[in-house]
Amino acid sequence: MDVSGLVWAGTLVALTALLTADLLIIGRRPHEPSVRESSLWVVCYVGLALIFGAGLWLTAGASVAGQFYTGWLTEYSLSVDNLFVFVIIMTRFAVPRAYQQKVLLIGIVLALVMRGGFIAAGAALISQFTWVFYLFGAFLIYTAINLARHSESSEEFTENVLIRWSRRALPISRGYHEARLTVREGGRRTFTPMLIVMIAIGTTDLIFALDSIPAIFGITQEPYLVFTANVFALMGLRQLYFLLGGLLDRLIYLSVGLAVVLGFIGIKLILEALAENRLPLVNGGEHVGWAPHIPIWLSLLVILGTLGTATAASLIKASRGVGVR
Repeated sequence: MDVSGLVWAGTLVALTALLTADLLIIGRRPHEPSVRESSLWVVCYVGLALIFGAGLWLTAGASVAGQFYTGWLTEYSLSVDNLFVFVIIMTRFAVPRAYQQKVLLIGIVLALVMRGGFIAAGAALISQFTWVFYLFGAFLIYTAINLARHSESSEEFTENVLIRWSRRALPISRGYHEARLTVREGGRRTFTPMLIVMIAIGTTDLIFALDSIPAIFGITQEPYLVFTANVFALMGLRQLYFLLGGLLDRLIYLSVGLAVVLGFIGIKLILEALAENRLPLVNGGEHVGWAPHIPIWLSLLVILGTLGTATAASLIKASRGVGVR
């Protein structure tokens, strides 16, 4: 897939304009969105992703569009699982509901910037060293095993070193002061707890990127598709947070479903690495002929089927009043 600089520039300008408009709306009127408002925004962002994929289909073919849709669905699913931790962070720091939109949007912007760096680094590594697929695949399988092991336990959030240092070293005010980052108290400038929340969200996004970026490189190695799939998956995350609300507690099998998806993509990456093997330690540096190629349509079916089954099983069990997170 040959993407010109003009297409890259146009895509970045359009996405930046959309995010800027979103930020201005929140900055003008911080509030807790209603179910109707959240639903409209989620439908809007999902619709934009579907339209973008259709445009890829018309201009670059069904294979490219299939890679985008599969990557977007994978990233979107991982983002939903990340919402559990966001809920815990908001609760831990007692962020008022009216200010949570701003926290989430700035967190999403930080995630986009960090993931952009990961994508650039990952694409550069893959173009030079195909054996990186072995590392990505092994890491995803390891992550899948850990996710499956802890699927029945409650989500935890532990303050990292940066958050603990910020609490000790920075002057922090008592209140949130309308979601401002700094405020003048007692004649001196202090930070509000909003800064600590931003640090918590930003560092958490960084950890999430370590899972999501290798996962999507298992779907496609096209940097343009990897980037746009991540953007469309993250852009509707804020509204999805408010739309799902208490439903998050009922998706008790989502972690199991995501573990299966990550394990599947990890195996797919290792098989691709074997098929294109140049590592002297494996098969004498020769390609492994028996390693099958998993087509994108099969990957899409596996991901859709797994996530659909996990969601349905979760809702059925929750309807019987058994087990919630």
